[in-house]
Amino acid sequence: RVTAGNFLEQFDFFLFGFYATQIAQVFFPAQSEFASLMMTFAAFGAGFLMRPLGAIVLGAYIDNVGRRKGLIVTLSIMASGTILIAFVPGYATIGLLAPALVLLGRLLQGFSAGAELGGVSVYLAEMATPGRKGFFTSWQSASQQVAIVVAAGLGFALDRWLSAPVIASWGWRIPFLVGCMIVPFIFILRRRLEETQEFKARQHRPDMKELLGTLARNWVVVIAGMMLVAMTTASFYLITVYAPTFGKTVLHLSTADSLLVTLCVGVSNFVWLPIGGALSDRIGRRPLLVGMTVLAIATVYPALSLLAHAPSFVSMLLVLLWLSFIYGIYNGAMVAALTEVMPVQVRVAGFSLAYSLATAVFGGFTPAVSMALIHMTGDKAAPGYWMSFAAACALIATFVLYRRGASALAPAH
Repeated sequence: RVTAGNFLEQFDFFLFGFYATQIAQVFFPAQSEFASLMMTFAAFGAGFLMRPLGAIVLGAYIDNVGRRKGLIVTLSIMASGTILIAFVPGYATIGLLAPALVLLGRLLQGFSAGAELGGVSVYLAEMATPGRKGFFTSWQSASQQVAIVVAAGLGFALDRWLSAPVIASWGWRIPFLVGCMIVPFIFILRRRLEETQEFKARQHRPDMKELLGTLARNWVVVIAGMMLVAMTTASFYLITVYAPTFGKTVLHLSTADSLLVTLCVGVSNFVWLPIGGALSDRIGRRPLLVGMTVLAIATVYPALSLLAHAPSFVSMLLVLLWLSFIYGIYNGAMVAALTEVMPVQVRVAGFSLAYSLATAVFGGFTPAVSMALIHMTGDKAAPGYWMSFAAACALIATFVLYRRGASALAPAH
């Protein structure tokens, strides 16, 4: 019930990335495919710029009124953006109003997502049984992987049932309409949630002024938290949202092959995330955070280089499954760590702000940055530079947080 909103968010985000080519043609027509896709991915990334604002405004709301009420509000705003994107007519019909409305839909989704992830992660952390916080919070990300699998499976079915011209014209809207149909069921699930006992026990609820003051005093933790999340967002959007476009436009693999790879990556992520969370409960967060970031720095670019020089379905699958392993184990430990290091009075707002800043700076623009790096360098493995940079930021953040004596990052028993 708690992670259902995460499912809807990632379902829509993945669809936007996968159908970027069709969305570019319908809403952002330009003289070249590169320019059209760049405008589409810029609109995709613009939604992430709204996340920090949503993190502060909606995060403060959730810290004040409660987890349950706040998660219903974030779902309402997210659903509005989803419905808007699904039903907006194309550029040929309403002109510049079409891309403007698509951008508005992305901004609404970004604003709500700014606090959705934090609200869900904190709810899971506060309801977790002793010594299992890593395992519980890992299901925030695991629910997103279910969305990836469902969306990729739906896209694969459409690719088999409909012709390419039909998909380009209107078929790409079908998965978005399915997302709209899911919304009422998620509302029913969310309304049945109970408030966490930990929140009920709190005597003081901070107002906006107090919340901003607490965040300002803990700015080092927020910035370090942002860098900690950088590895998660860059790797996730590289191996899921951008991967299908990378497979089709850069490696020249078929749509079906690209979708099958992404579907397998979603399943792999779903398996490794709870394992990473459970491992962090047993051996601590820090060893996994350090180990996976070092592994990413050492192996991501070489792996993508091998794929670029010998593109095939099998090689793309193996490389992305390796990156999925790194992402899953790292993120399983990271989400719990981030909920533990934030001041309890502003736990949702602090977590959401750190996560949203990372997603705005690193994650949301990963598709656009990846395309730009390939275009500028001529190196098809150039996205590896971006993920390695994000991993280096996360490694530095891990050392900073532990040097500050963030003993809360150790697993609770």
